[in-house]
Amino acid sequence: MDHVTTEDISWMSATHISEQVRRQELSPVDIATSMTDRIKAVNPQLNAYVTFDEEQVTTDAERLQTQVDSGAALGPLHGVPFAVKELTAMSGLPATYGYLPLKGTVAQHDAAVVKRLKAAGGLFLGKTNMPEGGYYGGTDNHLYGPTHNPWKSGYSAGGSSGGSAAAVAAGLAPIAEGSDGAGSVRIPASMCGVVGMKPTHGLIPQTILGGRFYTWIYHGPIARTVADAALMLNVMAGPDDEDPTSLPDMNIDFTEEIKKPIDGLRIAWSSDLGLGYVDPEVAAICRSAMDAFEELGAVVEEATPSWGGAQEAMWNGVWLPGFASQVDLLDWQGMTGQVDENLLEIMSQCKTLNGEDKGRADLYRGQMWQTFREFMSGFDLLISPTLTSAAFPLEQFAPSWLEGKPLREQILGWLLTYPFNMMTTPSITVPAGFTSGGLPVGLQIAGGFHSDGKVLRAAAAFEAARPWSHLRPSYLGDRELTAPRPT
Repeated sequence: MDHVTTEDISWMSATHISEQVRRQELSPVDIATSMTDRIKAVNPQLNAYVTFDEEQVTTDAERLQTQVDSGAALGPLHGVPFAVKELTAMSGLPATYGYLPLKGTVAQHDAAVVKRLKAAGGLFLGKTNMPEGGYYGGTDNHLYGPTHNPWKSGYSAGGSSGGSAAAVAAGLAPIAEGSDGAGSVRIPASMCGVVGMKPTHGLIPQTILGGRFYTWIYHGPIARTVADAALMLNVMAGPDDEDPTSLPDMNIDFTEEIKKPIDGLRIAWSSDLGLGYVDPEVAAICRSAMDAFEELGAVVEEATPSWGGAQEAMWNGVWLPGFASQVDLLDWQGMTGQVDENLLEIMSQCKTLNGEDKGRADLYRGQMWQTFREFMSGFDLLISPTLTSAAFPLEQFAPSWLEGKPLREQILGWLLTYPFNMMTTPSITVPAGFTSGGLPVGLQIAGGFHSDGKVLRAAAAFEAARPWSHLRPSYLGDRELTAPRPT
């Protein structure tokens, strides 16, 4: 590892690591040593990883090195470190959903997405933190405790894939898997200043919850660059009979899609998606980012879909029915002090949800699709802030302006992500800038039916025009960092 330091490897992109390993200029063993050293140094401050076995990482790296030495065919992620959310099944590893009462529960199989990351030569580092059951957009639980935002200790990393996003943002993994039911990949990616994508429904097979016919929950890549997200999507995409709703092979190379220009694309800009209040500083940062798309030759027009009833459709048609699938998981009446009170309220509402509420919500969702479909007939992309707020202190459940509001509003009222879970269409968050307090702000790029390539192409073009991957958090105790901080 001549002239390459632990710090260098910690901040390398997955794409670069893969190229270096393929040319035998970097070994999986050296990569493992660098990453485990950094995790041991930084994770105690951050609490991104909740499962980490240095010996296993080393053993896996030695196996990957043997394959390199033997001249074996190498996968697209050979030697690339990756993390996996605690919610996603990995054989023999914790599968607690972040619930203290399920401490000691382990999975009996690898999820399809995990099998693919391993088969591609990825170097598994550990499992990452999440809130209990993935029930809200933060990361804290009674079993593992909170994950801190890499840009400001004591602030939320977002959720529910907060551990994965924090790990990537802090140089503890170049890529990580997350899952997204209302924005749970994009929320933490936005708050931690990295890339997070929710693909088209069925593009990545999922077995996240027991039901096999959910059309609102997804695996998605979290990365520091769009190219790495595209590389990861290439590996994870494709049909699998574990998921009966997975799509046939789309035969798309997403790493090639991102090389295409965006001149002539028709883009709708919406400051709030018609969903409510957005912090003025967040809105201004994202609106300023739209200049880059115009400079690149896209045509930008201010427009917002008129999809009334979005919050009710999500809450009664998706969120409560989704959590109702967990009613038999625990004795909820006996869980006071062991799980969050807000989650107990959700489970109580699940029991009182009636068929009329669910049916009406499903109808609203169908009407939303028709409205969105017609709206997108005039545009290639719909761009907005990802969230209505930058990160806030860990002790807050939601932004301050939602304090005292009903739980539904506190959970959904600051998110601009959840409509696209109901629409089943792709959206990605990319870093747009920083607040005056140095906290990241995400820009959400959404597309219409099966437009994943177009969404990634626009994200990559924006990244080239307004680069961010050289920026690094400053509070983590690094003494050798020389890359610029945000201004």
